[in-house]
Amino acid sequence: MTQILGFLSFIFGPLMRIMYNFVGNYGLTMILFTVLIRIVTLPLAIKQQKSMAKMSVYTPMLNEIQQKYKNNQQKLNEEMMKFQQEYGYNPMSGCLPMILNLLVMFGIIQVVYYPLRYILGIPAETVSAACEAMNITNGYMAETQIIEAIQNGASAASAFTAEQLASIQNFNTSFFGMNIATTAGLTLTPLLVFPILATVTMIASNVITTKMSGQQAQMQGGMKVTMWVMNLMFAWISFTLPICFSLYYTTSNVCMILQSLLTHTIYSPEKFKAQYQEELAAKRAARKAKKEVVVVEEGQEVTKQVNEAELNRLRLERARALDEEKYKDERTRPLTDAEREEEEARLKQNSKKRQKRGK
Repeated sequence: MTQILGFLSFIFGPLMRIMYNFVGNYGLTMILFTVLIRIVTLPLAIKQQKSMAKMSVYTPMLNEIQQKYKNNQQKLNEEMMKFQQEYGYNPMSGCLPMILNLLVMFGIIQVVYYPLRYILGIPAETVSAACEAMNITNGYMAETQIIEAIQNGASAASAFTAEQLASIQNFNTSFFGMNIATTAGLTLTPLLVFPILATVTMIASNVITTKMSGQQAQMQGGMKVTMWVMNLMFAWISFTLPICFSLYYTTSNVCMILQSLLTHTIYSPEKFKAQYQEELAAKRAARKAKKEVVVVEEGQEVTKQVNEAELNRLRLERARALDEEKYKDERTRPLTDAEREEEEARLKQNSKKRQKRGK
């Protein structure tokens, strides 16, 4: 499962190897890598903030639709679909950042589990041979155990080349005098400070980010629970994974706090909300605005003033008349309600395309 979700490790691993070769410290490499990831994903964070601001404008309208058609599921679905098409509303737009963060974390977990493979570039087959030679179970923690054993003087010359052995012996996993390739667990040791920091910064990040991004009023009970459960899960596994993951998680949370403060200052959710309210008002005004069109009634051309809804109705009636005339010798039955609805949807779509071209 972890290997499937951690597919980004094939990108992260080589990148972190380059960074480690440059800075020469595993902990510092993880910090710099985390900052880089946060910088790269900053545009996505801004997009998320815009999405939440837009959602705050749409929520009252959606609630009105749900209340109005709560006893008619079919009509509710139709109105919700119509709302999505008309306003460009996407109920899944807020899920992308959450999914991306999840995939990044699993990619980091893979690298943390297999530092010999990803940071030092030692093949998996060589690691398996070393596990057999050193009587170490070839599991998730095998590579960190190999590093610790070799750095403590254990012999594994039969499994590794001299160059590989030297790279393991010189692998700098020390951070403030502590070995971040080991696991803290729940033992009262100085290492415990890393998972504790990861948990504290996670809580602070969730509270500050939710408040600064304007999500506090939009997040429903189930969404809040999901967010907290997912973050608490990663905080808990910080106690069971090598300390390097806690270092990543802590740095990521601190970056998230700073990012939230920055985006709130420059890209205020209140500003976006006001902008989308203006756009919504403009769309409503455009639909109500009268347009002059020429229609044929009883064989004569008549000029009428109609709004957007009336214009769409006239277009639909005209299309049906043309359809009946074109296929009058072929059609053996009238259009069904479903066919009429499909035709109406097609005409509305064509109308939107013509409007876009007109702009």
